[in-house]
Amino acid sequence: MVDQDMADDFEGIVDLIAGTEDIKSVLDGLTGFAAASMTSTTGVPIECAVTLHRRKRTATIGGSSGRAAVLDRIEQTLGDGPCVEALESGVPVLLGDVSSDLRWPEYRSALSAAGVASALGIPMKMDDDAGAVLDFFAPSTGCFTEQAVSDGLRFAEMAGKALRLAVRIVAAEQRAEHLKSAMDTRTAIDLACGIIMAQNNCSRDAAFGLLSNASSTRNQKLNELAETLVDRFSGPGTAEAHFDD
Repeated sequence: MVDQDMADDFEGIVDLIAGTEDIKSVLDGLTGFAAASMTSTTGVPIECAVTLHRRKRTATIGGSSGRAAVLDRIEQTLGDGPCVEALESGVPVLLGDVSSDLRWPEYRSALSAAGVASALGIPMKMDDDAGAVLDFFAPSTGCFTEQAVSDGLRFAEMAGKALRLAVRIVAAEQRAEHLKSAMDTRTAIDLACGIIMAQNNCSRDAAFGLLSNASSTRNQKLNELAETLVDRFSGPGTAEAHFDD
């Protein structure tokens, strides 16, 4: 992999992050670049998958092909294989020959059935609450030479930086969505209390008590009942918080 190839990959990854829609899309895009880069280095068609582990979340898997994603998912389910070991050890792990290596027998059977002869796991540096590893698959042995591993490490370093940024962007967007949802809920309840106060000439505490009692009696969530009340008097969409982008 020459420097120009790396520069092209970097530009492509930047474009990928700039158009981030969700983490799965980013992972699929990264594995596409990774597979193409390793194919260029080895001279044989390489497939790639990536698994992203985040605290309190189900692992997210992306792949340059459906087969790569399935093989990675099998390895994660088994909890055994070069990709899993690379994630745990923090260093590349090579399965040079599926037919002769004695490690990971169940996973080797799955690889062999899929026509994969060798595999390589390369970890990516992530934030403390996350971990990710690239899983490369080759149709023949002897593909993952010292040069191929070196190029894979260079790509993983670059891709890891991009993935860390993508995770932070998505996390920030999710926090913003949760905040807006919470503000919308609070706005609906405040408006509903105002309506009750006007109708019953009572304090806010008394109005909130009436709304809470009605919520319990009807077995309906407090915010849903508040939104229904506000919609009845002011029309749909009134109980929304407004933010400037």
